[in-house]
Amino acid sequence: MAAADSSWFPALSLGVSLFKCLFISAYHSTDFEVHRNWLAITHSLPLDRWYHENSSEWTLDYPPLFAWFELALSQGARLLHPPMLLLSNLNYSSPEAVLYQRLTVICTDLLFLYAARECCRCVQEQKGSRDVLNRPSFVLAVLLLWNFGLLIVDHIHFQYNGFLFGVLLLSVAKHMQSLHLQGALLFAVLLNLKHIFLYVAPAYGVYLLRSYCFTQDNSDGSVRWRSFSFLRLAALGGIVLSVCFLSFGPFILMGQLPQVLSRLFPFKRGLCHAYWAPNVWALYNGLDKTLTLLGVRLQLLQEAELPKASMTGGLVQEFQHAVLPSVSPPVTLLCTVLSILPALVSLWRRPRSAQSFLRCLLLCSLGSFLFGWHVHEKAVLLAILPLSLLAVQNREDAGIFLLLSTTGHYSLFPLLFTCAELPIKVLLMLMFTLYAFSALRHLHRGPLLRPLETLYLVGLLLLSLCCDVLFPLSPWGARLPFLPLLATSLYCSLGIIYCFLRLYCSMLGGAERPKQP
Repeated sequence: MAAADSSWFPALSLGVSLFKCLFISAYHSTDFEVHRNWLAITHSLPLDRWYHENSSEWTLDYPPLFAWFELALSQGARLLHPPMLLLSNLNYSSPEAVLYQRLTVICTDLLFLYAARECCRCVQEQKGSRDVLNRPSFVLAVLLLWNFGLLIVDHIHFQYNGFLFGVLLLSVAKHMQSLHLQGALLFAVLLNLKHIFLYVAPAYGVYLLRSYCFTQDNSDGSVRWRSFSFLRLAALGGIVLSVCFLSFGPFILMGQLPQVLSRLFPFKRGLCHAYWAPNVWALYNGLDKTLTLLGVRLQLLQEAELPKASMTGGLVQEFQHAVLPSVSPPVTLLCTVLSILPALVSLWRRPRSAQSFLRCLLLCSLGSFLFGWHVHEKAVLLAILPLSLLAVQNREDAGIFLLLSTTGHYSLFPLLFTCAELPIKVLLMLMFTLYAFSALRHLHRGPLLRPLETLYLVGLLLLSLCCDVLFPLSPWGARLPFLPLLATSLYCSLGIIYCFLRLYCSMLGGAERPKQP
């Protein structure tokens, strides 16, 4: 995309930035207090106390580089509103604190804007004169900058995902531009900001080893073993180790690495989060609940002896299932590895295309989402956002994107549960979804969904009507308040699993795709 063709991008970026300001006074979740407490921890305590402080239940559980990021943000808070930095001010949310933290999210999103622009430069434009609004690069920019999930998770619910996804997308763009060392550096930084991106680390490892460390292929496309470059491997290793040492080094020197790791990987949390992320384990839990109810009804189980509320938890706790075998962290790890292994093998065999790398990255993120331990529902964005790059270039990927984004975004609805936010989330999702369907349909010149896929999305509309309108008015609204969450999780699980399988068929089928410029 030539520089002259991107004159529309600043206006689009400014528009979305101003739009985010409208949500400054909106509802915010407990994640707001999480990050306020982290500001207080990093500002008020010495370094050796950061990962030991537990006066609040919202302890610091991100990698050290993110803690340094919070320390940097606390310097502005010290100048503008010092009370928010007091550890004793639990659940502190004064108007000044809300304004400051909301603005930090908007300002750090500038990195996401830059990353989106770099991704747009990597998109191959179709030949011939085209209206700007119908160019793949413009459609991609809208799908990224106005993504429904990021808007509600970051700017209403409250998190810093835009900043983090900016680092990820910038890393992907660098690899698509064959700037592999820069891409590796950015990804190493990302892992030290938030360890959830370990989901896609296998794709990075295989792609860099096969495409960067091995410099040549045989005529049949297989690896030429003698072309392995130890110098390139050393360069990659030096980059990763340097970033990790800058992040973890002070804690290693203080002998606190085990304590830090225990915060990053608290495996005593439940298999699922308090709201079941729409994945395989949600279906597994649902089946266990169904069998439990049948067992009690048939007098095969004693209700008094059954574990209660034992499969979920936002805080540390033990867990077990009632009928089916309980699932342990090693089991979820094994399932995750098996689910992504074919994608990694395929990438090893066909490594030279950046789109093959991106497709493998998507399968790794979805495989980890579907089979991982204590997965948060927001992690579905790790697949939706990168898939946007493929959706504007390939017809089949566009159909998968429409199905995955609609299902994944709807699964985020329970994050905003207050009545005031109901019209906001419905209107925002309708705007994004209608644009995505219209723009991609026009871009690829025809319908993109199969009949059964369309029927499934119609089911989402009926589910929303039942959960948000009819159920609260019914007699079951007070007796079974968990039912809408359960129905949403189970129904969305089916759609996301289907998208995962379709992406696999697409990758392993080896269909021809547009080459990157």
